[in-house]
Amino acid sequence: MRFALIVVGLVLLVAGVWVVFGHGSYQTTDTLFQLGSAKLTATHDKAFPQWLGITGIAVGALLVLGGILRKG
Repeated sequence: MRFALIVVGLVLLVAGVWVVFGHGSYQTTDTLFQLGSAKLTATHDKAFPQWLGITGIAVGALLVLGGILRKG
C-alpha cells in the first residue's frame, strides 16, 4: 500500500508540474456553420487551468509524504 501511495503521488506531482509550466492542453472543436450535411468547424487548443496543476502538486506531495511516513 505504501508503494502505491508513493507512485500515485509521484504521478500527480509530475502531472501538476507539467500543467503549471504550461504544457498541458486539450483540443475542442466548435461548429461555426452548418448547411445540410456541409459543416465548417474550428479546432482550438485550450490550456488546463493553473489551479488544477497546483492542486495536483499539493495532493501528490501529500500522498508521497503519506506513503513515506506511513508505518507498516
